[in-house]
Amino acid sequence: MKLNTFFISLAIVLASLILAFGFNKALNDFKTLERSVSVKGLSQKDVEADTLIFPIKFTRSNNNLTNLYEDLEKDKQNILRFLQAQGVRADEISYNAPNIIDKLSDPYRNDNIVSFRYVGTGNLLIYTKNVKLGKSILEKISTLGKEGIVIKIENYEIEYLYTKLNEIKPQMIEEATLNARNAAIKFAQDSNSHLGKIKKASQGQFSISNRDKNTPYIKTIRVVSTIEYYLKD
Repeated sequence: MKLNTFFISLAIVLASLILAFGFNKALNDFKTLERSVSVKGLSQKDVEADTLIFPIKFTRSNNNLTNLYEDLEKDKQNILRFLQAQGVRADEISYNAPNIIDKLSDPYRNDNIVSFRYVGTGNLLIYTKNVKLGKSILEKISTLGKEGIVIKIENYEIEYLYTKLNEIKPQMIEEATLNARNAAIKFAQDSNSHLGKIKKASQGQFSISNRDKNTPYIKTIRVVSTIEYYLKD
């Protein structure tokens, strides 16, 4: 009877030791598993705009409304001939009806003396994928002033766009992910650890901005990936 009690007690002790060992090992494995590092990876690329949009405004003044419309129509036709001679296609040009102001009907005018009663503004819009051609037109269009056409192009209305983001997204995401991994590897080495699997990852938004204010046709594209890796001993 005493012998049986001894073996039972021994079995209980051994079972307790095994259970404690297993618990400690599981706890250590859990703690090891929970060690992690969060890193960011950047991918940045400069590209040239592939689309150029800019409005061309032209003005005329006259005391006769009919003559004013005729003058604006002549100016429009001369501008269209100039653009087409430069190589702009007809489907890259759009225009709206001119905007006419009657100065005598302006309740805020300071006096009753006006040089011309009517002032008209015509509007053409250029939308071209040929950015090089569009830039050339912006440089040359002032020559229309020799024909008596008053041209106005506002710099803040000129738009350079990059529309091929989907074509370079995979490459940039891959680069950002690789840069994040390299940063995580360096951290693991510095902390005497080894890099484990990815615990969590998030993809940042792509941003497109002008590289600088002097070259708005050069765009800088950026994306940042945030990745959390497990660390192992």
